[in-house]
Amino acid sequence: MSVSEETRARVAALRAELERHNHAYYVLDDPIVPDAEFDRLFRELQDLEEAHPEILTLDSPTQRVGGAPADELASVAHVLPMLSIRTETDTTAEGARAFDARVRRALGLDEMAPPIVYAAELKFDGLAISLRYEDGVLVQAATRGDGSTGEDVTRNVRTVRNVPLRLQGRAPAVLEVRGEIYMRTDDFSRLNASQEAAGQKVFVNPRNAAAGSLRQLDPAITARRPLSFFAYGLGEVQGWNLPETHSAILDALAAFGLPVCEHRCQASGPEALALFHARIESLRASLPFDIDGVVYKVDRLELQRELGFVSREPRWAVAHKYPAQEVATRLLGIDVQVGRTGAVTPVARLEPVFVGGVTVTNATLHNQGEIDRKDVRIGDWVIVRRAGDVIPEVVGAIPERREQALPRYDLLEAIGHCCPECGSHVVRGEDEAVARCTGGLFCPAQCKQALLHFAGRRAVDIDGLGEQIVNQLVSAGIVRTPADLYDPARVNQGVLAGLERMGDKSAANLVAAIDNSRDTSLARFIFGLGIRNVGETTAKDLARHFGRLEAFLAADEAALLAVPEVGPVVARCVLDFLAEQHNRDVITALQKGMRWPEADVLAAPAAGLLLGKKLVLTGTLPTLSREQATTLIEGAGGKVAGSVSKKTDFVVAGADAGSKLEKAQALGVAILDEDGLRQLVRPPPPASRPTEDQGHLFSE
Repeated sequence: MSVSEETRARVAALRAELERHNHAYYVLDDPIVPDAEFDRLFRELQDLEEAHPEILTLDSPTQRVGGAPADELASVAHVLPMLSIRTETDTTAEGARAFDARVRRALGLDEMAPPIVYAAELKFDGLAISLRYEDGVLVQAATRGDGSTGEDVTRNVRTVRNVPLRLQGRAPAVLEVRGEIYMRTDDFSRLNASQEAAGQKVFVNPRNAAAGSLRQLDPAITARRPLSFFAYGLGEVQGWNLPETHSAILDALAAFGLPVCEHRCQASGPEALALFHARIESLRASLPFDIDGVVYKVDRLELQRELGFVSREPRWAVAHKYPAQEVATRLLGIDVQVGRTGAVTPVARLEPVFVGGVTVTNATLHNQGEIDRKDVRIGDWVIVRRAGDVIPEVVGAIPERREQALPRYDLLEAIGHCCPECGSHVVRGEDEAVARCTGGLFCPAQCKQALLHFAGRRAVDIDGLGEQIVNQLVSAGIVRTPADLYDPARVNQGVLAGLERMGDKSAANLVAAIDNSRDTSLARFIFGLGIRNVGETTAKDLARHFGRLEAFLAADEAALLAVPEVGPVVARCVLDFLAEQHNRDVITALQKGMRWPEADVLAAPAAGLLLGKKLVLTGTLPTLSREQATTLIEGAGGKVAGSVSKKTDFVVAGADAGSKLEKAQALGVAILDEDGLRQLVRPPPPASRPTEDQGHLFSE
């Protein structure tokens, strides 16, 4: 099926606009449009490319999501070696003077010669990378490796949001950009928090997190990790007359749309280098990323060529380090904090110590597993690390300074297995690193997250109830649990209009959205409860199996294990959640606020109509969005697949259907339009009108 010129033009316009927004957000830190508008444009492009796969290109913004996992990372030979630079170990101003003296001697300059002009920049604490652009399009990304041969991480690097997939302006035929993949310290903190919440291992520092994320065999994992990139040099170049200085090269790279760090300058002579070193040291604690020094480079390329290399290190560059940001202090005690996802985290209470530009009195210990691994005990002398804005952490104990036998610390015993915020049980599953409070709907520490999750688009979908409004409602004591949202004495137009940045119109819209959310489904409701390990698909499985909320609430372990795709871990999470009377009280209160639409009255009769059937959606349907069509199919017991095969039972095709339709025709798979789909999932008319009790999945 040919692609119309109108469609091609729209695809090109969407790609250009999305890349412009990406550049503004991730490189310039100056977003142009709200996230919702970006998401709308992205989904439109996705739909067009899915309908017309022949127009998909590697530089499309949709290709940042990764791809199929690889068996291994292939080797890449660097055309020009990725060499390391010498480290100046003298962390004082003398280090800058020593470098300048070496350069002047190598160039044969006497004391009367004018000062040398240098380019001074930051030494990022990340992973060196080489990006190869051909005719402006990113075609390959490789790690440094041993300098001569690295690993191909192209698919992973495409997921890094501030790496342009296509350069701006008139790009050279070949441009290899050398730079650093790193992780911002605020992103690192959020990643570790999510790792802890998921019961997975936490990372020691941003560099390890960046390196581990970039070298994943599954690019989908890398796509979920918040990596960033800075350009700082060149490899192979074809078809470009290079500028005369390194500083001008960095300016040119920025003009191509590549992120270049703003903290750089031209420095004339060693004293200017020393001033740059001192200035950056004073800023180091406030930088949004880790550095371990600065880099000096002779600015003029002509002089770089004259100086050359020694032992595979350039004579014209040096890394001038800073002292390590680790100190020793005494661990006075261990406190406990409950996070927004219920994770119970041990926090070290320290004898005050100055590190990383601030006085530190508390540091994270992450979880029981980390305490055991580091063998940290109350009363120990410990090593504390702080870098940038990362929460200080205890790196480990100093056993040789342990003055007496100290007992090991057990978090669950220390808190009596009860949440210090709400009194609910705290559990730690087998092979899980994180202990967790089970009072999800009731616990004050989890209140905001519980509300945001419950109101989310895939849960009960309260349009307009975002983080800022939730924060205000909770902080003011107006709302404590999701059930409070449906209490008109607590949440009404007058109350909402009094919130910051809310007027009468916005308040009225939110009241209407809350009322609309009363019409929901059992699957959305179960998902909205926020039960650990119960995602959207599992919630649908539970709703389809039990049919009514009462049956779900009454289920024991055997009944839960009878649900397809539900195993012992999910069953235990459901039982732990429902074992807390606090959670059941909130659910009871919610039952009074919700109502079920007619579509859900018929959900149970319809559930078997497509049981075991696999359907594929392609093209644009007249009235149903892709999500609505998926909900319709899954509500009738069917499964929605992403590709057509001999095992496909039906293909539902709309306007601009692409290769999936052609493959279905070739395989003889049954093809439906939207009306055909509706007929397929429509149950036979009931023999009699449902009773009032049958018409509600909730009963009071």
